[in-house]
Amino acid sequence: MKKEDNLIPFQKGESGNPNGRPKGSRNRSTIVRQWLEVIQQVNNPVTGQNESLEIQDQITLQQIVKALEGDTNAYKELMDSAHGKAVQSFEHSGKDGEPLRVIFQNMNETT
Repeated sequence: MKKEDNLIPFQKGESGNPNGRPKGSRNRSTIVRQWLEVIQQVNNPVTGQNESLEIQDQITLQQIVKALEGDTNAYKELMDSAHGKAVQSFEHSGKDGEPLRVIFQNMNETT
C-alpha cells in the first residue's frame, strides 16, 4: 500500500534525514586508524626486547609469531600483505596457435 506523502520528492536544499549524523563526527575507519596508531611499551615477541610499538605493529608481529609456529594461514596472509596476492593467469589459443574465436548466436533467432 503506497503512502502518497512518501512519494513527494524533497525540495532543493532540504535533507531527507535532518537529524542525521552530526557534522564533525568521525567515521569508523578514522577511529580504528587512531587506535591502531596508539604506541605502547611492550615486549617484542620476535626479538624479545622491550620496545615502543604501535598496536598495528604488535598485531603484525603476532601474525609473524603464528606463522613461525607453523600456522599456514598466518603465513599466507603475511605473504599476501608483503608481496600481493598471487595472480593465476592462463592463455587460451585456437587451432595452430591462432587466437581463440568465440561466436555468440542469438538463440531466439531462426536460421
